[in-house]
Amino acid sequence: MKRLVFLMVSLTMFASLAVPSALAAEEKKSSDIVTDVRAAILIERDTGKVLFEQNANEELPPASMTKIMTMLLIMEAIDKGKLSWNEKVRTSEHAASMGGSQIFLEPGEEMTTKEMMRGIAIGSGNDASVAMAERIAGSEEAFVDMMNAKAKELGLKHTFFKNPTGLPETGHYSTANDMAIMAKELLKYEDITKFTGMYESYLRENTDKKFWLVNTNKLVRFYPGVDGLKTGFTAEAKYCLTATAEKDGMRVIAVVFGAPTSKERNAQVTKLLDYAFNHYQTHPVYKRNQPIGQVKVSKGQEKIVQAVTSESLSMLTKKGEKTENVKQKVVFHKNLKAPIKKGDQVGTIQLIKEGKVVLESPLVANKNVKEASWWTLYKRSFGMFTKAGK
Repeated sequence: MKRLVFLMVSLTMFASLAVPSALAAEEKKSSDIVTDVRAAILIERDTGKVLFEQNANEELPPASMTKIMTMLLIMEAIDKGKLSWNEKVRTSEHAASMGGSQIFLEPGEEMTTKEMMRGIAIGSGNDASVAMAERIAGSEEAFVDMMNAKAKELGLKHTFFKNPTGLPETGHYSTANDMAIMAKELLKYEDITKFTGMYESYLRENTDKKFWLVNTNKLVRFYPGVDGLKTGFTAEAKYCLTATAEKDGMRVIAVVFGAPTSKERNAQVTKLLDYAFNHYQTHPVYKRNQPIGQVKVSKGQEKIVQAVTSESLSMLTKKGEKTENVKQKVVFHKNLKAPIKKGDQVGTIQLIKEGKVVLESPLVANKNVKEASWWTLYKRSFGMFTKAGK
């Protein structure tokens, strides 16, 4: 078992901030916000706090909201250096054969990762989704295994994927709650909204096959602050949407499953967003990748690694509330051994109010630390003995 080292520091910056005393008890009743949908949830992104929910754990077909997980794995691959935005990705015959929403890729056609992502995020391209799945994992089936492994890692107990597109398939399901958690994870990567927040774009520009993309999420254009994330529709799933919006520094995520029409779907999500921005506010604490401290690494080419925040961290309050005496506790893992990969958890940060943890988030390594060679370890030992003999 890993031994832990603890650090408790008062955060004077929070003197004027507020922490909700019982937000869960103050959640709006379902009948007061959304109607005529099968399930819904509203969360604040940084804290993950649920502001409203209705049938949030009912297992339902997510349709193309599935692509939130597909985009998450693409963003992870880019973040880890396993994929680049300008890399050209080849389309297989299998990827080109996808039905439903598509950008009409042809077998053998190449597009950059950036172009493929636009095709997925804006146009909901099933063909682009499978092409990227094959590039990252080698096959669609192997990518689906990655999707389900990531779902398990995120603690999603009511989600199982059969494909990276959301095309109807028995045993392919998720929930409003799980979809919100996936969206929260995806939004760690701030570049994603550069794609999901576009209302329109073009592919194959400067060719005779120029293709116009128009975002399936119309709220991107008609609701200020909305910049993602993904719509979905099948005959079984009806109209679905996982939306995110930012206003006055607060980002929220709203999920709706099973609305009868696209107009009703947008209306219900609008109600959720209005409720969040009218009643809550956040107070930024840390940005993603902000240094928190250094952690010792044994048997590594380097003796320490920088611990950074894995996501943006904020405090959530009801509007107008005041408080103080918020503290943070940083927990670093001790006796970490190389090799360590960028993004590996090396500690935890907690924000505490009146003895209660109101926010907890992983701290991660900011870079890779390779295992030291025997010669490096020998020289260190020799140096240690030399110093001891002086």
